[in-house]
Amino acid sequence: MAKRDYYEVLGVSKGASASEIKKAYRKKAIEFHPDKNPDDKDAEAKFKEAAEAYEVLSDADKKARYDQFGHQAFENGGGFGGGGMNMDDIFSQFGDIFGGGFGGFSGFGGGGGQRRAKGSNLRIRVKLTLEEIANGVEKKIKVKRKIKAPGTTYKTCSTCNGTGQVTRIANTILGRMQTSSPCNVCGGAGEVIDKKPADADAQGLKVAEETVSIKIPAGVVEGMQLKVSGKGNEAPGNGIAGDILVVIEEEIHDKLQREGDNLHYDLYVSYPDAVLGTSKEIDTVTGKVRIKVEAGVQSGKILRLRGKGIPSINGYGKGDLLVHVNVWTPKTLNKQQKAFFESMREDEHFEPKPESSDKSFFEKVKDMFS
Repeated sequence: MAKRDYYEVLGVSKGASASEIKKAYRKKAIEFHPDKNPDDKDAEAKFKEAAEAYEVLSDADKKARYDQFGHQAFENGGGFGGGGMNMDDIFSQFGDIFGGGFGGFSGFGGGGGQRRAKGSNLRIRVKLTLEEIANGVEKKIKVKRKIKAPGTTYKTCSTCNGTGQVTRIANTILGRMQTSSPCNVCGGAGEVIDKKPADADAQGLKVAEETVSIKIPAGVVEGMQLKVSGKGNEAPGNGIAGDILVVIEEEIHDKLQREGDNLHYDLYVSYPDAVLGTSKEIDTVTGKVRIKVEAGVQSGKILRLRGKGIPSINGYGKGDLLVHVNVWTPKTLNKQQKAFFESMREDEHFEPKPESSDKSFFEKVKDMFS
């Protein structure tokens, strides 16, 4: 089932401000919260859907990528990965929405306001060839991440009694105000270390190397960031693991240049080949192809191979391969060759006679970008 537009999910326009997006999400979260809709699977799905939409639209970088590429920008685990989050994940992700005096919606039915700690994210850069970008690829990357050290045990924090929150009541001019904040002893985890092995750090974690498989969709661009959920550093106790943020880098191709979804190729042909016509084998991102060069071809002519470019990240087809013909003029001639061309100076067949189909340089550039 296709995902709904995130703006539609929250009921806001594309130009909505950050505060309007936050307000709209809070309204949806209250409407569909499981405490208000017990045993209602549809409401739970909408609650998670709203959380996924807010996770993207509340982040300026993710919002910009979503506005440009749509759901395709996060198809490798971005957002909440299709609703796979549980309620603790959502509460821990958006403490500013559910935490504090709001009590994690506990007022609706005692659902509890404990927020699970989340491990830190890891950022890695992955270099891709144009061929890998054009076809999509699965990369296996070795990463060093913090995991719970075997043998580490935890116990309930006595300060917050496992809730991860401490409540304070203060007298103000407006009356008695109750506020909640993360427990300063357990850091909001609700648990503290009971026992840990010697090679674990103060949080009961240790560094381990792990091979992570990353599926990269076709059409990604330089600087795009994908997310692999739950493969970052783990958190102590009952916390949830962070994510791996994968930053895309493009390797320079020795013959092809990328421009959006289109590719450019410089084809050099000899003067005799330009006069008589020929066929040439050229590189594409899907292998070599042979193209025909018509007799009398002019330098600067652009041959367009449709669909031989890069697939659109939005799934709207493929770009083209633009072959730029460059007639190579010889720089040195022997006496016989020089005599031939001298004799052709006044020949009418060698007189420039551009036709309407022989477009100027500026017209070719205009066509190339249209």
